Amino acid sequence: MRDLPGSVLFACNMNAIRSPMAAAILRYFHHRRIYVDSVGVRAGVPDPFVSEVLDEIGIDLKGHVTQDFDQLMDDYFDVVISLSPQAQHKAVEFMRDAAVEVELWHMPDPSLASGSRSQRLDAYRDLRDRLMEAIYRRFPPEGSPAP
Repeated sequence: MRDLPGSVLFACNMNAIRSPMAAAILRYFHHRRIYVDSVGVRAGVPDPFVSEVLDEIGIDLKGHVTQDFDQLMDDYFDVVISLSPQAQHKAVEFMRDAAVEVELWHMPDPSLASGSRSQRLDAYRDLRDRLMEAIYRRFPPEGSPAP
């Protein structure tokens, strides 16, 4: 089992879907054992489908405010996980002088899904489940149920 990092930053394009969802899931698994934040290449607008699919599994996203890299309150992280190629490029550039692990977990953008409301929500659920599995594998929680 890997040692847990002290701090993790999740990055995506607009800090509206993938990165806040990932941050909320990691917080759910580890509470205060890991400092977690999320950021976007650009600050977007929170997506209500994210809150809805997280609420389904008991994770609260209330209070999330989108931010870009320039708005980060803290710029020291042990691990930065990019969830899109654009975010990976920005993270590598932003963290170029830091001793930090930068990983790319390419995740689908559910906002690109079309169809009925139910079909679009299914795309968000798929992202949620992929993130839960990846986070559980990378940062295994002690005593937590498997996703």
